[in-house]
Amino acid sequence: MSNNIDASILSKLGISNAGTAQAAESAKDKLGQKDFLKLMVAQLKNQDPMKPMDNGNFLGQMAQFSSVTGLQELQASFNQLAGVMQSNQALQASALVGRSALVPGNAAVLSSGQAVSGAVDLPASTSDVSLAITDQSGKVVRLMNMGPQASGLASFQWDGKTDAGELAPAGRYKIVANAMLEGKVQAVDTLVAARVESVTLGRGGQESTLNLAGLGSLEMSKVRQIM
Repeated sequence: MSNNIDASILSKLGISNAGTAQAAESAKDKLGQKDFLKLMVAQLKNQDPMKPMDNGNFLGQMAQFSSVTGLQELQASFNQLAGVMQSNQALQASALVGRSALVPGNAAVLSSGQAVSGAVDLPASTSDVSLAITDQSGKVVRLMNMGPQASGLASFQWDGKTDAGELAPAGRYKIVANAMLEGKVQAVDTLVAARVESVTLGRGGQESTLNLAGLGSLEMSKVRQIM
């Protein structure tokens, strides 16, 4: 807003300060819409008849005030929307606790008496997909053949048994997948299912994270599927 407002006008409106420029600056910081219109009317009534305010200056002040008011209202709307989105995010996150999330990675945690679920991410259809499950020492405990698969996610489940038919001990395992693509065997990405133990909501623009059993935390955007 323009600062060249006559000091006598500010005085009549009950606005006083050390100088005209400071008074105008204070008015600019504190004026509401009604106060601004009141000030504009007083300014028009008390302007020098020999040097009246031209239409350009008047419209410029109006446009500037409208712009500031609009930005303030827009900011208030954004703040309200952010609050609604945060509340909605919290509700959605609470619904994930206790469920399984399919996440990228080849590390799997085998719990006693339970199976390990996951998927192979295939860039194209293949005539054969195979899985090798190894323990922490690198020893292969189970080889699985999934046969022909279409492109996309091909689900698998390991029942926790070794190739000898015995139950593998609980712990961490690594799953390596290979597929026949373009006439040769190629390594392909794997995903594993893990139980969501808790959710940490993002603050200050940061992304929310899922705390997965045995796997640690992972950004929510990396989750491929909720099971």
